[in-house]
Amino acid sequence: MSFATEASRAIRSTVILWVISSIIYPFVMIAFGQVIFPSQANGSLIKNAQGQVVGSTLIGQPFSSDRYFNSRPSTTSYSTAEPKKDEAGVLKTGVSGASNLAPSNPALLERIKGKDDPDPSKRVEGDLNRLKTAGVQPTADLLYTSGSSLDPHITPEAARGQVARIAKIRGLQPQQLKTLISQNTDGRFLGIFGEPGVNVLKLNLALDALKSAS
Repeated sequence: MSFATEASRAIRSTVILWVISSIIYPFVMIAFGQVIFPSQANGSLIKNAQGQVVGSTLIGQPFSSDRYFNSRPSTTSYSTAEPKKDEAGVLKTGVSGASNLAPSNPALLERIKGKDDPDPSKRVEGDLNRLKTAGVQPTADLLYTSGSSLDPHITPEAARGQVARIAKIRGLQPQQLKTLISQNTDGRFLGIFGEPGVNVLKLNLALDALKSAS
């Protein structure tokens, strides 16, 4: 067999494999995802009652108002800072990421604040005092950030600890809120992996719907 024949066969094989792996396979996977898992394939987006996209089940959002279930703290403020107005430096590690500070590091307690702020407070201690003042039993996930800094969940214990505060402010029955928490709690994957978590955005959307219906 001549060199030209071997080279021609090698080129044809390369082109065929390239078409299969770079064109056919990706488009088949896209079609498969859109048909079988359309929500997941499009970002697991969440819509409000008006049909507007308000977020994703995969990405956390900052909720700090006493009228809502509070989110887990974030080292990047869930990437809501503007790159040109990032005085607090929340985006210095990119759009996600942890501080990588050990619990024994004093800097873990300090809030990174703008240089014009004369009173650098302590974030963890401040949140601890704020939660206790509001009558919320602090849990680890209400005080410390996650590894990704974009965690959309809090523990069921953290959610239940905020029931009394929200019920008082909104004039709702605590049992109504406990029911919402149960309805928005994601169980363990396949029943054995991970821990149950409450999606804060979905829970707060359900909370607003409950308020408007009451």
